[in-house]
Amino acid sequence: MSSSFQKPDHDELAGTEQPFVAHLMELRDRLVRALIAVVVCFGALCIYPGPGPMYDLLAAPLVAHLPAGTTMIATNVIAPFFVPIKITMLAGFMLALPVVLYQAWAFVAPGLYSHEKRLVMPLVLSSTLLFFAGVAFCYFFVFGQVFQFIQSFAPKSITAAPDIEAYLGFVMNMFIAFGAAFEVPVVVVVLARMGIVSVEKLREWRGYFIVVAFIIAAVITPPDIVSQLALAIPMCLLYELGLLAAGYFIRSTTPPPEDQSSSEPR
Repeated sequence: MSSSFQKPDHDELAGTEQPFVAHLMELRDRLVRALIAVVVCFGALCIYPGPGPMYDLLAAPLVAHLPAGTTMIATNVIAPFFVPIKITMLAGFMLALPVVLYQAWAFVAPGLYSHEKRLVMPLVLSSTLLFFAGVAFCYFFVFGQVFQFIQSFAPKSITAAPDIEAYLGFVMNMFIAFGAAFEVPVVVVVLARMGIVSVEKLREWRGYFIVVAFIIAAVITPPDIVSQLALAIPMCLLYELGLLAAGYFIRSTTPPPEDQSSSEPR
């Protein structure tokens, strides 16, 4: 008597294990290369200029507005060692960011259509440059204005001596806030190109975005009008830039008729 449970002649999962493992191995290799790039940049910055000068460079906008003879303090015993190391690690990651993003791009590129590849690479480059632009704008312009504004309100009976760990946290929050805020054009382009929101609708929402931009600036920046305006106004201008760029990207990345027909389900 034959059994009612017979082994199927063909295993529908046969042959799928190796491609999945190959993808995992490629992902591992990409992550290792990205990590090596970060470690190399970190090591190079440790050699020159060194963790100490890196922190001095980061603290320069604040020190320039402190009273004469005043320096920053460390309330934690190991803070003078770990805080400069953390800053050097962050700088190493930012220096290696193009390599990290390239590895991510190289991993996903084989699964994209040709018209999608024309969209991804410009977005990767523009998002990197915009993030760096936001960080540079915060460091070279916003910090000086904010610290000058704060010190102008400080009573003469108070001697400001900021803690280096508190300053590091403040700087990281500001860098992330301005770096992310400068990504507004990329977000607008992606939303329009994916068909989530049309460019015409985004233009109609311009007034709402201005209100949202000022609300975001009031929440994530210090409670001073200088930093809030310095974040909200660039966000509004970058929103307009995103509207202009969205139309160009939609035209240049629309798939040709043969690609559209090949991507339709059969």
